Amino acid sequence: MEAYIFDWLNLLLRWLHVITAIAWIGSSFYFVWLDNSLVKPTDPELLEKGVGGELWAVHGGGFYNPQKYLLAPKAVPEHLHWFYWESYSTWLSGFALFSLLYLFNANVFLVDKNVFDMSGSMAGGTAIAFLVFNWLIYDAICSTIGDRPNGDRLVNILVGLQVIVSVWAACHLFSGRAAFLISGASMATIMSANVLVWIIPGQRKMVAAMRAGQEPDPIHGRRGKQRSVHNTYFTLPVLFAMLSNHYSMTYGAPHNWLVLLMIMAAGALIRQFFVLRHKGVYNWWYPGVAVALLLAVAIGLSPMMRSKPMPAALHHQEEAKPAVADGAKVEPAPAGGVSFAQVQQVIQARCIQCHAEKPTLMPVPGKGILLDSREHIAEHAQQIYQQAYVAKAMPLGNMTNITDEERALIGKWFEAGAAVN
Repeated sequence: MEAYIFDWLNLLLRWLHVITAIAWIGSSFYFVWLDNSLVKPTDPELLEKGVGGELWAVHGGGFYNPQKYLLAPKAVPEHLHWFYWESYSTWLSGFALFSLLYLFNANVFLVDKNVFDMSGSMAGGTAIAFLVFNWLIYDAICSTIGDRPNGDRLVNILVGLQVIVSVWAACHLFSGRAAFLISGASMATIMSANVLVWIIPGQRKMVAAMRAGQEPDPIHGRRGKQRSVHNTYFTLPVLFAMLSNHYSMTYGAPHNWLVLLMIMAAGALIRQFFVLRHKGVYNWWYPGVAVALLLAVAIGLSPMMRSKPMPAALHHQEEAKPAVADGAKVEPAPAGGVSFAQVQQVIQARCIQCHAEKPTLMPVPGKGILLDSREHIAEHAQQIYQQAYVAKAMPLGNMTNITDEERALIGKWFEAGAAVN
């Protein structure tokens, strides 16, 4: 029953997170497009009102004429729509989902002792610290340098270096799957904190000044614009990091930190192409380089490349792991194929710790799947094959030290018909 409730919480939180993320990203992308698509009005009345750009659009059978003022309208309307709950809801639902799946089972999902040996509580604390300190470092960079004349270029370089160091550190502290997610969550925290700490407060100060009959300080607009620009370039890298847990070929790679950085860079380049495209500039170098980076990653992670011998220094998650106990080693397969007894022996040694009625490594059976009997193994043979052999995503963090030979044994068993006789 616990596993059933857990799955429902997982489903509903994930659904909420996706819905709010669509709302936030959609509004963000729309305003970047709008800002880059406005043209200076020719109507003297609009110019007199202080309108610096306008756009005519048609959608859903109606015509729209959004206008942007150079600084602010002469009279501020009583009712203004503030775009912030999309951001807050996305972060809150994402953190709730992260807590449910990762923090409450930190020793299972965050820790890979082959990467860094630490306790579950230490891993959970380190993960939260990652979110906090990444924001503090980023904010310090923008606050100390961002207001300087022509300081944007230096800010962008330093923020880029911060992302590189953060991703490298995450991939050397946490399991690969968690490292990718935490890297994305750190950037998402920066994005939402930008809205909470700078963008919305700055806008409120400008509105308050105008309603008091004072000239608003343009610094608030410049700071908000700088943070908004960073947010739009973070978006595609964050989306990949959130989706990456479904693709173990990326986070399970020997140099997974470099894989993540290259895919994130491709996402930022693709976003840059569309930002320029909204301005009428078609610079195909950006998507070209992005495609080249993605191809390089795909080729580098291909089975053909991964099968080549690597120097000892590059063996990170690829090294064969020792058996858990003396009796856990699997005997060579018979000439006619693989017996069910051999497969069951592997499952008993490597899988049962999470997939039993009373698992020893998790509070409830992983995904509610039991592998503690012949019938259960037969029922989930397809999933065992996909997760342990094809994707190599299980066991999580390879905490039970399954070897490549044992994975291959499962693969041969399934491909031969998955007999349980």
